[in-house]
Amino acid sequence: MNKKIVGLGLASVALLGLAACGNRASRTDGKAKTDLKVAMVTDVGGVDDKSFNQSAWEGLQAWGKENNLSKGNGYDYFQSSSESDYTNNLDTAISSGYKLVFGIGYALHDAIEKTAGNNADTNFVIIDDVIEGKDNVASVTFADNEAAYLAGVAAAKTTKTKKVGFVGGVKSDVITRFEKGFEAGVKSVDDSIQIQVDYAGSFGDAAKGKTIAAAQYAGGADVVYQAAGGTGAGVFSEAKARNEKKKESEKVWVIGVDRDQKEEGKYTSKDGKSSNFVLASTIKEVGSALKEIANETKDGKFPGGKTTTFGLKDGGVEIAETNLSSDAKKAVKDAKDKIIAGDITVPAN
Repeated sequence: MNKKIVGLGLASVALLGLAACGNRASRTDGKAKTDLKVAMVTDVGGVDDKSFNQSAWEGLQAWGKENNLSKGNGYDYFQSSSESDYTNNLDTAISSGYKLVFGIGYALHDAIEKTAGNNADTNFVIIDDVIEGKDNVASVTFADNEAAYLAGVAAAKTTKTKKVGFVGGVKSDVITRFEKGFEAGVKSVDDSIQIQVDYAGSFGDAAKGKTIAAAQYAGGADVVYQAAGGTGAGVFSEAKARNEKKKESEKVWVIGVDRDQKEEGKYTSKDGKSSNFVLASTIKEVGSALKEIANETKDGKFPGGKTTTFGLKDGGVEIAETNLSSDAKKAVKDAKDKIIAGDITVPAN
């Protein structure tokens, strides 16, 4: 099923008013446009992971505002600190009256499958995985390998050392799509470029991400692509620490994931220049997917029992060309056009 993903446009709107009305931000103006209550349960990355979960939460907030709802009064999220929280959070969402519940990440597969079987009157959506045979569960996947291929092209066009790195969170079919797409993109430009691949075994261990990135940079990699959720914060931390000790022209790069992460790349170089070390970011429109399915459900068209896959062709995945050279941009555009046309088939495993 191909669907056009529309950008969220999450620009904040300034509210002017008297100080005495300062609590206005906590409630909505006007009548709610729907009685559908929607919740999401995070994986261990959390809504401030600046990546996967945050993209989902931004999309749910946008949907809530469009429908004159507020956090806790029409939509909300439930934070998971560990895998043991998944089922409890799903149960809490159901008992709180939420009739559409998103599980953010493949790690929630088993919890959603079991909970959905016991709660036929609630609709569920699993993001980044597939649950079959349940009319009250919709599945959403993304062609992450396609965007990762473009990241690989960008990395290959940028590296000066002919060494690049990939940092994954937990090894799985989903993160393997990122890894293999990235590798294919790099090799499509220059087969002699070396690719160091490491997994942290966690999506919530920034310290481990920093350690892995340090080893990759020390080994000669000058571009590192991270697909590691909250663990990826450590990659940014390590790149910043290194770049602050270098001249701007000698910096190492990070490629972000799931949302445009350019804000995480700001730093001041050794020679006093304000700069940015985010080369590009692969974008996964998780938030837009949440909005789309919430709207379908609101209209009585919940896609239960179906799997929807979003890719480059329909705007479900993309790449932000933050600091790409003109040569890299052209190479990325050419690759994107060929993928969309079907001239390039990107490996997923």
